[in-house]
Amino acid sequence: MGPLASPGKGTTPDRRKKQDNSPEGNSIARDMNDRALLDLAAALSEKASAAIMTIRAAGFAVERKSDESPVTEADRVAEALITEGLRAATPDIPVVAEEEVAAGMNTAPGPRFWLVDPLDGTREFAAGREEFTVNIGLIVDGRPHLGACAIPATGEIFLGIMGDGAWKQWKGERKPIAVRQPPAEGITVMASRHYADDPRLTPFLEGRKVAKVINAGSALKFCRLAEGAADLYPRFGTTMEWDTAAPQAVLEAAGGTVRNFDGSLLRYAKPGWANEPFIATGAVR
Repeated sequence: MGPLASPGKGTTPDRRKKQDNSPEGNSIARDMNDRALLDLAAALSEKASAAIMTIRAAGFAVERKSDESPVTEADRVAEALITEGLRAATPDIPVVAEEEVAAGMNTAPGPRFWLVDPLDGTREFAAGREEFTVNIGLIVDGRPHLGACAIPATGEIFLGIMGDGAWKQWKGERKPIAVRQPPAEGITVMASRHYADDPRLTPFLEGRKVAKVINAGSALKFCRLAEGAADLYPRFGTTMEWDTAAPQAVLEAAGGTVRNFDGSLLRYAKPGWANEPFIATGAVR
């Protein structure tokens, strides 16, 4: 979704979300291993997806945040469901969520913290397209560790744990996924729908054998790389950390990579939460 908005009128920029630091609270998340944390993220992304689709069917208004990026009731309801669920189950892990940050709630991240984008691709959602996702990622020591990325319109949920594996959950089944070797006919490139005419794409692809370019919105692009349906996704514009944390965990757990254009790693908990342009790849190097 859109970049960080300035706090609105009446908000308190320095407000911190209080975490439960009691011995009882701290023990809960420590007792949950990575698989349990992933199951939690998957369940909450599925619950949020159902709420989003219900709101879509009923009709909704599109509002504008102070940075002019769109927001809807679906963003807010989905975020409330997710953040409440995460804080109840893992009270010792801070939660940083897009709409809370936009409203001025600046939760201090710890060595581990959740990053939540409740509806990535609000423009696609509002336009009636299917290219929007629910992203719940866990950051450990500045890097994505695990994530759930749900596509509400299709019912797909993509999951990943670094060092363990990646999966696609769909129609009651959870199956392993992995990036593919580029096919002989050439690579499939995922590109942003809203930067379809970006003049930087053609020179970037020069020298590569390209079979097709698919323009799509949201973190769905990462997911298609992770399941072996596409091979390369260059992002030239700005994204925010909540846009990329969960899908990056999925893609890298599936064998792909996400790097800044200079080859350095994407780091998290940066001041302002903004990412540099990056390149996401499957088995392409």
